[in-house]
Amino acid sequence: MTTFDASAFLSNLTSRPGVYRMLDIERQVLYVGKAKNLKNRVSNYFRANGLDSKTIALVGRIADIEITITASETEALLLEQSLIKEFKPPYNILFRDDKSYPLIHLSSEDEYPRLTFHRGAKSKKGRYFGPFPNSFSVRNSLSILQKVFRVRQCEDTFFRNRTRPCLQYQINRCSGPCCGLVSVEKYADDVAHAEMFLDGKSDAVIKDYADKMETASSKLDFEQAAYCRDQISHLRKVQEQQHVVGGAGDVDVMAAVQSNGVACLLVMFIRDGRLLGNKTFFPKIKLDENAGALVSAFVPQFYLSSQKSKDVPSEIVVNAKLADKAVLQEALSEQSGRKVLLSDSVRSQKRRWLDMAETNAEQSLGVHLSNRNNLNRRFEALQEAFGFDSPPERLECFDISHSSGEATVASCVVFDKNGPVKSDYRRFNIADITPGDDYAAMRQALERRYTRIKKGEGRLPDILFVDGGKGQLAEAQKILEELQIVGVTIVGVAKGPQRKAGQERLFLIEGPELALSADNPGLHLIQHIRDESHRFAITAHRNRRAKKRKTSALEGIEGVGPKRRRSLLRHFGGAKQIHSASLQEIAKVDGISSAIAEQIYAALHNG
Repeated sequence: MTTFDASAFLSNLTSRPGVYRMLDIERQVLYVGKAKNLKNRVSNYFRANGLDSKTIALVGRIADIEITITASETEALLLEQSLIKEFKPPYNILFRDDKSYPLIHLSSEDEYPRLTFHRGAKSKKGRYFGPFPNSFSVRNSLSILQKVFRVRQCEDTFFRNRTRPCLQYQINRCSGPCCGLVSVEKYADDVAHAEMFLDGKSDAVIKDYADKMETASSKLDFEQAAYCRDQISHLRKVQEQQHVVGGAGDVDVMAAVQSNGVACLLVMFIRDGRLLGNKTFFPKIKLDENAGALVSAFVPQFYLSSQKSKDVPSEIVVNAKLADKAVLQEALSEQSGRKVLLSDSVRSQKRRWLDMAETNAEQSLGVHLSNRNNLNRRFEALQEAFGFDSPPERLECFDISHSSGEATVASCVVFDKNGPVKSDYRRFNIADITPGDDYAAMRQALERRYTRIKKGEGRLPDILFVDGGKGQLAEAQKILEELQIVGVTIVGVAKGPQRKAGQERLFLIEGPELALSADNPGLHLIQHIRDESHRFAITAHRNRRAKKRKTSALEGIEGVGPKRRRSLLRHFGGAKQIHSASLQEIAKVDGISSAIAEQIYAALHNG
């Protein structure tokens, strides 16, 4: 094998912009890169020190480097993307997604226009809405729009040959234009409402249904009022007002995160101020990359192709500073034929969108890591942490939930080596204790649980986790001693000083506090079972409290009288929808200030 003579190569290398291709001994492309100054950029790979192990591995495979000089950095960027798509080099960050994105098409030539799924060239006459992140998003939106506006979605050949209405008419998904069951004018009105909604101008549509709901209620036509209420609910579901609608224009929001050598990049698609959905990518990275490098690699591969250039939005919001921001903007603008802005510092609605994208990216990455790191590894990590002879086989965790002492509920969740064992979950309604006494609640739950197990109604865990510190740990110890239960390791799981995941404090009956690093698989398992017990307890508590309260959840909230309750119900269509709304959405209701919205949200979500 001939060693690559880097010194000789660099001594003759130009300082002009261009693209370099690193080749192995078999002339296969290892890596493609662009540079404003080729000499400076390529020289960085052959420094005597400061290189990470993965870059060293790449350099060790280089047998030759080919150079293409370009007139500008923008041209270099475009050429780089073309070469990456052609050669798919193993050391580049690859985002494989060559399909065009699906759209919704509204025909314009028909007397009774049709709404339908569309992918590919925009060759048909009519209007196109989108793009959507995937076919499920389109079909889900079409399904809801079909329920609300009852515009036909059938093929023209099917439509023209009907002699009686089809099943879609019978289930109220179509108004029956094929058989003349709806006038051209009424159908055109439905189409106009659907078009307005897809344009993001849905406030007028929702207001119209709200007016119809009130009119029907005043006439005691409760069936029609309920229908209008459901229409509002359907429309809100598509529109997703909770941080998802706001502002205007077309924006893509990108968030890149990475952990333990795995990277995730999530793109949210905003069209006409509405979030249409998101798409997640897990690029293969062999070189150490930060978020800025991930985004810089992703943007040109995702947008700089003839197929996707028409779908480039006017603004792309990213969660990292980009070293090549100016050249990327120039290339995107040149490719799309209009000005494109890359924003890495945003406020207000765009900041909320970016926060949402980061949250979802972190969640997706967590799920991805969880799938790769199987439960066996986590149980083995617990074995090592606690010094067991073999991995534990069964875990139980208890948590307490209440609202200022009201409707106290304790939860018990169970995990084994296959994950959650939901058939063994238990919840305990706590009674006859001082309201708010979590120690007494924990004692009662543990006593009831392990008395039954002592009688043979279940099996003991290897580890018992209690959500709390030394106090809860002591209560658990007392109960197990009174019941003469031995062989169960008891662990108190307390939140860290900043209440962040990875900072949990683990207390044992004997010995010092157990310290596990934030990336320890055993700690991840403890976090999982603790969070699941908390979720299960909260759900049980809310159900118990809801049964106890017979009055409206809005009654009794300071500052919310009959007029404001009416405005809330009119806006959302029902109490259930109000409870599901975000703080920002509640604040948009007429007559509801930010302060009142905070009171309502806190009252509906236990403070």
